[in-house]
Amino acid sequence: MFTLRVIGRLLSYPDVGLRAALPELRDALRSEAFLSPSARAGVERLMLALGGGDTLDRQAEFVSLFDRVRTLSLHLFEHVHGDSRDRGPAMLDLVALYRQHGLDVTAGELPDYLPLFLEFLSILDPAEARRLLAETGHILAAVYARLDKRRSPYAAAFLALAEIAGATLPADVSAVDDVDENDLVALDRAWEDAAVTFGPENAPGLQDGAGCGRASAMVARMTA
Repeated sequence: MFTLRVIGRLLSYPDVGLRAALPELRDALRSEAFLSPSARAGVERLMLALGGGDTLDRQAEFVSLFDRVRTLSLHLFEHVHGDSRDRGPAMLDLVALYRQHGLDVTAGELPDYLPLFLEFLSILDPAEARRLLAETGHILAAVYARLDKRRSPYAAAFLALAEIAGATLPADVSAVDDVDENDLVALDRAWEDAAVTFGPENAPGLQDGAGCGRASAMVARMTA
């Protein structure tokens, strides 16, 4: 499922290499025709946004979203375990799963980084890839809603992933919790919060997840 690898590449740091590869990525997305027309159109609009303007501006936008706002983190376990001690073992289990399928994680790479996770899923059978991606559906839906609320073109990537995962999207993105990256006090407070606790009442994805049980099940199933 090369579409997952394309989306993962689009969610990587927008360096010169990524911008140069956009035509090739667009062709690959169209040739596989895996997404619905509307989802594919959204991803192609993201490509146009990434390819336009100055590279430094695109990089600054990326950092202001994914590096500065915890609730937009591209590290999946940040939304599940926060800074708890459970995060380390979950990381090791995920690395072991990657290695079982021939994907080595180099030093300095965190296995729960979404682009890396998508690269891993892209080498699996499509049905298995969908199943594993669905375990992160609540995270994808929540991040999509926050980005859509900000009118970020990156929302399209998460909308496409949510479509593949079969995730339920929030009915009203305006009601989604969020942090303004320009509000330094709020940012500090967000990063000082205790690990997020998920419960069934959060199932719509308007918080940072949808149930500790589901999060634990994700790790359990992925390492079974």
